[in-house]
Amino acid sequence: MNDVIDIARDVFEDLVGEALDGIPAELTGQMRNVVIVVEDEAPEPGLLGLYQGVPLTERGDWYGGVLPDRISIYRREILKICTTYDQVVAEVRTTVVHEIAHHFGIDDARLHELGY
Repeated sequence: MNDVIDIARDVFEDLVGEALDGIPAELTGQMRNVVIVVEDEAPEPGLLGLYQGVPLTERGDWYGGVLPDRISIYRREILKICTTYDQVVAEVRTTVVHEIAHHFGIDDARLHELGY
């Protein structure tokens, strides 16, 4: 059985912030009406992150007065698959990029082709 790593929530939140800081400003500057949160528990086993909202590519003139899109990063699910701090850093980064890509309208098939 693999030993899993445990990282305090505040440290994990900092890793998510660092992952966001690593995304080029040209992209983050285009993000609109989206919030990114860390949650301890995922709604289903194995889910590392989840994008809920209307991708930028699907927004039209009708879009307005809606709640922000939500990107959830699931701490315990990520920790379950990692045994080292460096693995957690890499997995957080991959998950953050993956979910932000959904905000830009990139689907899972294309993300998997790109390694995310």
